Amino acid sequence: MSIEVGSKLQGKVTGITNFGAFVELEEGKTGLVHISEVADSYVKDINEHLSVGDEVTVKVINVEKDGKIGLSIKKAKDKPKRPQNNRAQTENFESKMNRFLKDSEDRLASLKKHTESKRGGRGAKRG
Repeated sequence: MSIEVGSKLQGKVTGITNFGAFVELEEGKTGLVHISEVADSYVKDINEHLSVGDEVTVKVINVEKDGKIGLSIKKAKDKPKRPQNNRAQTENFESKMNRFLKDSEDRLASLKKHTESKRGGRGAKRG
């Protein structure tokens, strides 16, 4: 089986560096999982996530002409799909917008009323 971009494979971590981990794939080929492709969160120390000898599932993200294979552990994980409920989100947005407009008009009316009442007594100083 050839190694193609997009395929998910099993591999074994054979080496760890400060920039990633080398994973041995089928047919003795080795690919690199860059430190940014190890986990969904920021990885400061790759040794907290991987050790030499670990069996991992990886996704091939690129294969260069010189034979270098780029791998990803985080992209190999199946993420649950988000339900697409656009209508409910739209209605929710519309109701929020209507509430915002009403509150805004109420504040503006109150502000106008307040400033008009102060204008009458500004000219003369008391005291």
